[in-house]
Formats: sequence, C-alpha cells, structure tokens
Amino acid sequence: MSAVYNHKQIETKWRNIWKDNPINKDEEGKEKYYCLDMFPYPSGSGLHVGHWRGYVLSDVWSRYKVLQNYYVLHPMGWDAFGLPAENYAIKMGIHPSKATATNVENFKRQLKEISAIYDWTKEVNTTNPKYYKWTQWIFVKMFKEGLAYEKQMPINWCPDCKTGLANEEVVNGTCERCGAEVTKKNLRQWMLKITAYAERLLDDLQKLEWPAKVIKMQSDWIGKSYGAEIDFKVNGIDERIKVFTTRPDTLYGSTFMVLAPEHEMVSKLATEEQKEEVEKYVFNTSMKSSVDRLQDKEKTGVFTGSYAVNPLNGAKIPIWISDYVLADYGTGAIMCVPAHDDRDFAFAKKFDLPIIQVIAEDGKEIEDLQEAYTGEGEMINSDVFNGMKSSQSKEAIANYLEEHEIGKKTVNYKLRDWVFSRQRYWGEPIPIIHCEKCGAVPVPEDQLPVTLPNVESYEPTGTGESPLAAIDEWVNTTCPVCGGKAKRETNTMPQWAGSSWYFLRYIDVNNDNELVSKEKAKEWLPVDMYVGGIEHAVLHLLYARFYTKFLYDIGVVDFEEPFKRLFNQGMICKNGAKMSKSKGNVVSPDDLVEKYGCDSLRLYELFVGPPELDSEWDDRGIDGVYRYINKVWNLVNDNKDRDVKVTGELEKVRNQLIYEVTNRLDSFHLNTVVSAFMEYTNKLVSISKKDGGVDKETLENLIILLAPFVPHISEELWQMLGHEESVFTKGWPTYDEDKMKDDQVEMPVQVNGKVRATITIDVDEAKDSVLEKARNAIESKLDGKNIVKEIYVPKKIINIVVK
Repeated sequence: MSAVYNHKQIETKWRNIWKDNPINKDEEGKEKYYCLDMFPYPSGSGLHVGHWRGYVLSDVWSRYKVLQNYYVLHPMGWDAFGLPAENYAIKMGIHPSKATATNVENFKRQLKEISAIYDWTKEVNTTNPKYYKWTQWIFVKMFKEGLAYEKQMPINWCPDCKTGLANEEVVNGTCERCGAEVTKKNLRQWMLKITAYAERLLDDLQKLEWPAKVIKMQSDWIGKSYGAEIDFKVNGIDERIKVFTTRPDTLYGSTFMVLAPEHEMVSKLATEEQKEEVEKYVFNTSMKSSVDRLQDKEKTGVFTGSYAVNPLNGAKIPIWISDYVLADYGTGAIMCVPAHDDRDFAFAKKFDLPIIQVIAEDGKEIEDLQEAYTGEGEMINSDVFNGMKSSQSKEAIANYLEEHEIGKKTVNYKLRDWVFSRQRYWGEPIPIIHCEKCGAVPVPEDQLPVTLPNVESYEPTGTGESPLAAIDEWVNTTCPVCGGKAKRETNTMPQWAGSSWYFLRYIDVNNDNELVSKEKAKEWLPVDMYVGGIEHAVLHLLYARFYTKFLYDIGVVDFEEPFKRLFNQGMICKNGAKMSKSKGNVVSPDDLVEKYGCDSLRLYELFVGPPELDSEWDDRGIDGVYRYINKVWNLVNDNKDRDVKVTGELEKVRNQLIYEVTNRLDSFHLNTVVSAFMEYTNKLVSISKKDGGVDKETLENLIILLAPFVPHISEELWQMLGHEESVFTKGWPTYDEDKMKDDQVEMPVQVNGKVRATITIDVDEAKDSVLEKARNAIESKLDGKNIVKEIYVPKKIINIVVK
C-alpha cells in the first residue's frame, strides 16, 4: 500500500472483506445488545447529510458495543405506506408500489455507503403482506378487546385534492399542498382507544432512561389534570350541561358559559331570535381546522339566547358558543371565570360580560380589574368559603359539589382517542367485514392478511370514500359469522400503524406463525438503544408505547416499555433552515463520499456540533476532518516500522486519550470525542517529532478507539501494524488512572505579582528545590533588586517579592 491515503481504494477493499467476514458475530460468551434506528420513509428525493447524522451515530454506538464484546442487532427497514408515498405517486404518475420499490432501492444503496453494520437479513417493509398480516392481526385483537371502534368524526376536507387532511396538513385554513380553502366533512372513522392506557402511559415515563425534554413532551401531550365535573341546569328547560374544570375554587366567579359550536345541545339552546346568527357561526366554524381555531388570537362568539344556572349561587349565566372551545376536549363546554382566566377575561371584555373576583391576593377586592388574577390568595365573594385559602377551597368546594350531587371530583386527560382510519388507497386494509345482520365483524385470523388490491386507479374519489370502495369484486364478500352477503371495510390504516410495532418484528422477521416468538423476544427485547429525530418525540413514541402495553396485556411480550434508552439527534440545517428539497438547501452525501470518503463524512457528521442539537452544515468543515484523517495516516505510517520504547509521557497521553474518549462516548458527547482525537493526535505527533517516535501499543490504542468512527482506515492501519484479525476483535481499551497523572507540571514564576518566567517541577518536588529553580529562572531579571520574600503555594503560586 502506498504511503498516500487513498480513501476509495481502502474503503472498497474493506467493504468487500466485511461481506465475507462480518465483524459482528454471534459467538459464545457474548451478551446481546439491540441498537435501533427509527426506520425511514423512503421518499423520492433520497438521503441527504441530515439523514446520515442519526445513522452514523447509531452505527458508532453499535460498533462500540461490538468492541465491548456484545453481539449487536442493528437492523434496517422501511416505513413505506402512507399519504406521502401516495401523493408522490399521484404527482409522478407512477403506481405507489412501483415508486416505493424504486425509492427503497435508492435508499438502500445510499445507506450501504455509510458502511453501517446493518443486518440486511432482518430487513422489514411495512408494505409487504407478510409484514402487514401482523399489523392487521394487532388491529383484530384490539377490536376484540373493545379498543377499536367506529365513530362519526368531522375531518378536514380539501375539495381540490378530494381528500381528508390531518390537522398538521392545514395551514391558515388552507391545504398545505394545493392552497385551497379547507372545509369540514363528517365521516365514519375507526378509532383506537388509547385513552384507556392514559394513566399507564403517564406513570411509566418515570421508568425510562429518556431525555427529560421528551418525557415532558409526552407528559404534556397526555395532559393529566385534576378537577371536578359540574352539572349546570339550563334555565327554563329540563336539561343539564356538564363541564370539567381544574378550578372548582372559582365557581362563584363563573359569569357565563361557552360551548363548542359542534356541541350536541347548541340547536336546542338557540332561541328563535338568535337561531340564524348561531347557525351562521356554526357553519363558519366548520370551515376551520382545529389547529387554526386554537391559534386564532381574536376571540369570536355568539350568544345562544339561553341561560344556565350557577349551581352554587343560583345566578343566571348566559350561554355562548365560540370556536376556541373544541367538542372533543373535555365535555365540549366550559364555565367561564373572567376574573381568573386570561382567555375568559378577553372574551368578557369584548362582549361586555360580568367579571366577579373571587380570589384576592391579600383578601381585598380590586375595584376595576385590568387583567385576570391567576395566582393564589384568599376567597372572597364566595359565601361560606370566604376567608379560606384558595388552595384549600379547591378540595373543599369539590367535596361540597359531591355531597350535594351537583358534581364530582374527577381526573381528565388532554389525550384523545386515536383517529385510525384514512380514506386513501396506499395503506393497510382494515380487516373488518360489515354485515347487515352481524354488524362489524373481524376477518378471521387464519384469513389474514387482507391484501391491498393492485389497481390502476388509486387517486382520491372526492366522495370521502377510499378508492377501494369502487372495487366491487374486492369489496363484496361473505360474512364470516353468518355466511350472508357482506362488504369489506374500505378505509385503510394510517402510516403510524406499521411503525408502532416494527421493532418487534426485526427479532423474528420470517416467523409466519406468530408476531414474534417468546424465546427470541426474551433474548433481545426490549430495545437497548433507540436513535431518532426529536420530531417523533410525541406521536410515534406514544403509539409505540401504547402498542407494546397492549401486546403485553394479551401475552405477546413480557415487557411494557419498548425502548430502554432513547437518544434524539438534532437536525442538520443549511442557511439557517432544516434541510429539505422544498427549501433547495439539501446537501447530498454522494458527492462528498466520492471526494472525501465515507470515513471523512462519518467523522464530520459527528464533529459538526453537539449531537442532540440542531447544527449548521458547512461544506468547508469536512476539509478539516479529511486533513485530520491524513494526519493519523501519516503518524502510523511514520512509526509502524520503528522500535520505539514506551516512555512515561507516552503512557500518560495514551491513558488520558482512552479516558477522554470512553467517558465522552458514554455520555454521547460525540463532537467532543472527535475534538479529543484531534487534541491527542497532535500531542502524539509532537512527541514523535521531539523524541523520535511513538510506541506500537499507543498507536494500536488510538486505532481501536477510532474504529467505530472511521472503520475503513482503522482496519487498514491495524493491518499495517501486522495484525491479521479485524481491529473489532481486539476489545475496547481500558485506562489506568494512576498512569494518567502528570509527573511534572509547568509553573509560572511571578516577580511582585507579574509573571516573569516559567519552570518545570516534579509534582512532589520539595519547596526548597522549587524556590531555588524559581530564583535561578528570574535572576537575570532582578536588575540588582533584593529578594525580601518568597511565597510558594504548591501547584498554584510562586511569587518572589523584591525591593
């Protein structure tokens, strides 16, 4: 091999060697370790350097575990169903199955250039019927347990795209894709009862070794709150409106009520005088998405003409409707206490509604409130509860409501049941058959999978029905219960369905008889390390936890949490924005691998910034990393044939290097690991020039430490040092803290407080000897002045006072 570093030749050579001699082997005595990437959606635009970041990070960790004598499962697969794939297919005029297959092949080619130790024999694809058979099987089990049910739901509807949209696909009331105004359409939907698991999903967060930020995001999404449900009687008719509040202590200050426009009682409450205005407002609200309704800063509303009765003081309070109240949160009705809620205060001011203060900081009422008071204090204007601390009155008033049967203490969750169906073609068919006699019946488990028919027409129908509804020969079937005529469910599952359990299938990818064997699950699961983007911190992780808990309940797995440890890498940005094709700021890895090599790009992906934070990409940065790799190459080449004896200094630098790399790697401070490599390599280069070389053991340890990061050049250098086995068979180096200590230190010598010289002393050198060295060092700078005092504080100060 030439002394010139030829990355193309070296990387090609070692990829070919690894094909026949994989470094990750299942051998006796090795513990098992499961390191998992969040599998990608294979888009048409391929991978960019932002994608590489997470995949390189997980591969470094996997190779590190191999060096620690683990047999590592590090699999890869494809989240290939869903709306993005279908939209791409419609745009390009290519059937989703063909477009997806092409994209997968391109992604696979690019992923192989990372040289990650993926086990491609464990590959999964959510669109493979052998895989989604088990996605459907889980749904059938949920249906049988009462967790999957049907419900009429208003959805966002784009009249131009002729399709339903998720809330996040609606921007300022328009379709994100085509810009058309979004309306609402009431459709039959399949729901999953994730709320049945709300308490467990919340409580078990405390068991996880996850970033605090993610745990808080999940906790906030579940949104547990304590309070009371209160019944308000409607004045003049025999009806009651139930509200949930976390502040029963403010009930005496409730001066009006607001219902969601969709609330079932709105039509009953609208009086003849208000009916036309109410109906107009309800219609206008139906044209807005839930996201936009919550973001609107200007409060709007309409009085229904009816009144409710405050159950504590008998006061009549007007009933309004407003779009900031959502029908699917709480009871769809709120009691409004403008003196103690910012939103209610703004509404009351706009519509000139009464404001009654019931909590005062010092017990004294403010005559003209200019803003809502939201703090604690003393109860006022609250009858028998006056003078009580508001923190105590929450419990006292809640108890009073229960005793008088006008309310009850309760717990509420912000979490809503999961809208699980999509009116699209490209998704897993929902395995339900509709029979006029038997109702909704699950497809028998031995008849799964219900395969997606391969049809030419897959565009949205415009009717709100899935394109599958037009395929009579597929839809028409027989009821598995009574044998009568029946129809298949034509809605499909969302993209989340296949990604909520895929980590289980990698363990037992070819099992046709069960989702995963208990024996293999016991060997590998749960996942030891899960790596992926922070953008999946809530929904994907919440759904995966929900699925795992359900599968635990029915005995499929014996653990309740899927991922022991989680690491969320930050995004790579360019020109201040997240990399994306639409922004035109994508950097492809292909050209960089060609010019600098895979190892250089791997190392720069980690060096670009703290891995948990977003980082700005700079094409020039990879030049510096490439120069560093060449420096390592030259250091080993210059010393590989020298017979250099180890010195105390070399031993110290070697142990310090091992210590710094190991501890920074364990803490996932990977950018500082690269900094440590650069710092200590420079020290070794300096020692080599000063003392005539670097010993073989120190070079070997440097190469082993580098191996997870830059595996190709590490294997090559390891071989150049005379080793026949892979560097990954050696084992991770250990450090000796005693040998890391400095035998000598440099100390500045001050004269009258100003540094005039520097001396080198032994760490345990006697005071007299140190002061003698100091006097000698500054003797020529005294200009005839006499030393009157000598101050020595070991390892800190040498100050010679002269006069």
